[in-house]
Amino acid sequence: MPASGLQRQAKFKSQARRQFDGWADSYDKSLLHHFLFRPSYLAMMEEIAKWRAGRTEPFDLLDIGCGTGALAGLLAGTGWPISVCGLDYSPAMCAEAHKKSRSEAGSGSPVYLAGDSEHLPFAAGSFDLVICMNSFHHYPHQDAVVNEMRRVLRPGGSVVLVDGFRDNAIGWFIYDVVITRIEKSVYHVPWHEVHTLFEKAGLVNIRRSKHSVLFPVLMTVGDAA
Repeated sequence: MPASGLQRQAKFKSQARRQFDGWADSYDKSLLHHFLFRPSYLAMMEEIAKWRAGRTEPFDLLDIGCGTGALAGLLAGTGWPISVCGLDYSPAMCAEAHKKSRSEAGSGSPVYLAGDSEHLPFAAGSFDLVICMNSFHHYPHQDAVVNEMRRVLRPGGSVVLVDGFRDNAIGWFIYDVVITRIEKSVYHVPWHEVHTLFEKAGLVNIRRSKHSVLFPVLMTVGDAA
């Protein structure tokens, strides 16, 4: 990539980090958390429960774009034999997640790391499940992120990606008009592009489902061969 392109991407990431660092303290109290994030967490929990059905062995989960660790805390509190690692580009979000983890009785001990989703700091085949919720539209190189998700996935594991569904009128207005105007350089990927990204990364058995009405989200699941 030319130097000018690299500079633009660095500036974009820097802006995103500042935005979420500043949002960390009030993140869990926002209207978006109530209307968008919380319903998405519940949909993800149901999907993981389906994936878990019939399995008894411990499993490792990576939550990319974990924010303040709300979902990681829910997962760690299920009683499943699960090891949860949350990764976020915002150090302030990770600090808030650590604080919540210490204060929530029975939440287990998720690990939170500040890191870049395009360059995951893990060895290949480190996780059984890799999930990403409502942050994918912030990533400037979305193909690189999906490739990294697949790289750190173990054979038989799955990637579960949830982000804004912009393929109907409500979703288009909320995500392509309102959210884009507020957050500027973001891109909510149409369902067919998500499918292509998964295919190119080598994921198989790709399936998708739409959840919610007012803030519709698209869940895409793909498996390691």
